[in-house]
Amino acid sequence: MHADDNTPTPYELLGGDPAIRAIVERFYDLMDRDPAYAALRGIHGPDLGPMRDKLCDWFSEWLGGPRRYHARADAKCIGAAHAPYAIDAAMRDEWLACMQRAIDETGASDAAQARIRPAMVGMAEFLRNC
Repeated sequence: MHADDNTPTPYELLGGDPAIRAIVERFYDLMDRDPAYAALRGIHGPDLGPMRDKLCDWFSEWLGGPRRYHARADAKCIGAAHAPYAIDAAMRDEWLACMQRAIDETGASDAAQARIRPAMVGMAEFLRNC
C-alpha cells in the first residue's frame, strides 16, 4: 500500500511506528484474552511475542512504512505463511473483527481507517483458503 509522493501513506496517516506497534499490541492482547477470538488464538503458538514483532514489521511495511519485514531472516510470502492454516470465512471475519477493534481502540483517525479498511478486507479474503 504505497502512495505517490504527494499523498501520505496509510503508515503515516496512522501515526508511524508508535501507532502501528500500539495496534499490533492491542490486536494480540484482544486475541489472547477475549473469547470472541478463541479460534484465531487457537492457530497461534503459546508465545505471541515473536508474532507481535513479525506482524508489526509486516504491517508497517504493507502500509507504506520502513521495509523491515522483508529484511527479516524469517520473512515469508504472506500467502505461504498462512497456507498451513484452515482459514475459512469465519476465521477471516474473526481476524477482521479483532484487527478493526484494535485499530478503533488505539484511536486511528476516520481518514486512516477509511484508507486501510478496504485493503484489510481484501488481504483477509486473499488469505482465505477454505
